[in-house]
Order: sequence, then C-alpha cells, then structure tokens
Amino acid sequence: MVGANSKKYLTFRYIFAFGLLAFMVFPYLYMVLMSLADWSQVDQQLIPTTFTLRSYDWLFTGGQSVDPKPWIRAFFNTLFVSAASTFLMMISGIVVAYTLAKINFKGSKFLNNAILFQMFFPAVILLVPMFLMIQDIGLYDTYWAMIIPKALSLWAVFMYTNFFRAIPDTFIESAKLDGASTMQIMLKIAVPMSKSITSVIFLFLFMERWTELLWDMIVVRSEEMLTLNVLISQMFGPYGGYPGPMYAASVLLTIPIIILFLFFTKSFKEGMQFTLK
Repeated sequence: MVGANSKKYLTFRYIFAFGLLAFMVFPYLYMVLMSLADWSQVDQQLIPTTFTLRSYDWLFTGGQSVDPKPWIRAFFNTLFVSAASTFLMMISGIVVAYTLAKINFKGSKFLNNAILFQMFFPAVILLVPMFLMIQDIGLYDTYWAMIIPKALSLWAVFMYTNFFRAIPDTFIESAKLDGASTMQIMLKIAVPMSKSITSVIFLFLFMERWTELLWDMIVVRSEEMLTLNVLISQMFGPYGGYPGPMYAASVLLTIPIIILFLFFTKSFKEGMQFTLK
C-alpha cells in the first residue's frame, strides 16, 4: 500500500515537473515558430503549418514601405559591447574581491559594507548623473559610453569575495613562503580555484549586459551605434504591422545566450552547487 502511494506521488511529481517545464519553454518555442511561420499564420495559429524564412529576409532587406535596418551591425555592436563590459566586470570583480577577502587594510570593512549597501541602491537613480558625466567627458554616442559605466559589477564582487574567503589561508601563506607575489597568488591560485563559480558569474553578467536596453538607448543616437535591444525597441513603429519580423529579431537576440548556456552547462551546474551551499 505504501509502495503504491509512493509510486503515485512520484508520478504526480513527474507530471507537475513536465507541466512546469512545458510552461517555461513554450514562450521560446512559440517565438521560434512564429518567426518561421507564414505571415498569414503569425499569431493566428498556435502551431503553424507553413514555414518560411520571409520574416528573417524582411529584417535585412525591408519592404516596400520600410527601410532595412542595420541588423548585422547591431548584432556585432551588442556582441562587442557585451564582451568588453563582461571582461572588465570579471577582471575588476576578481581584483576587488580578492583585495577585500585576503588583504587586510584599514577601511576594508567599511568598503565591504558600502558595496553591500550599493547593491540594494536603485540603479535608476544614477542614470541622470551618469549620463551627464558621459556627456561632459565627450563619450556620448560612442562604444565607451556603453562599456565604461558597466565595467564594474558589485554582484560579481560580492560573489567572488565570498568564494575567496573560503580559500584556506594556509594556501596563501605557503605561496608567500615560496616567494609568490600577491598578483601571482591571485592569478595562479585563487582564480584557477574559482573556475566553477566564474562560469556562473560570467553567464549572468553577459546575459545582463546582452539584454541591457535603457542605458544603451540613452547614450547612443546614431543608427550605426545601436545595439539589438535598442533596434528591436524601435520596431514597434515601422514594423508594428509585421509581427513576424519582430519574432525573428527576438530569436536573433536569444540565440547567443542559448549557445553560451549550452557550452558552459557543466561548469554552470558545478558553480550553482557551490553558490547554494
């Protein structure tokens, strides 16, 4: 009797998990299907029966009443800005976190508390002063305007700090006795040991920067500097009557994130196990 109840409970769990997974995945599947659907079936049928690449062709060639947009340029703009910002956030996060975790200096506790406070501070409040600073130093409508303000992630600092604090001090002391400098210890001991959590931090930082909209919309003006998110946000006007291309543009925005996640799946799982401990 107990075994039968246990099997029923397990079956219920599998059904619930499958239903939840389907609910989460369906919006992405629907987006892909609508981007490939014949225009007469876009948003008219749950699962289209006729497929075409017309929506993707429309993005790059435009139509009789719509000029083509620089989608390829926007894609590489987003890729370049996201990669550069993520790289800088990773480097700054490692350096600042290691300093807070393993180097004793006056004011370290205050600095750590200030970082924690800043993490809960609404970032939108700083948009206006940051924009004025970018404008005053002549970086408006440049790649630097999108990269420099995103060169430090307090969340990355917080995550790395907790990890580096868990590294036994005996490792650090042994390396010092062998003549290793602080930089060598950080690069050859601390960073290699943080490989799993680095994958998690990298993926989250890259995804956050890849999907950034508001800041990129504020600091760039020229069409050749636009990122994919900004370009998609401008589609609701001229492309408002063409939902197929809008779905296709959303697919282009999603593909790099999916590829990265699949590539780092193993390391991501290992890193998540550490963060949940």
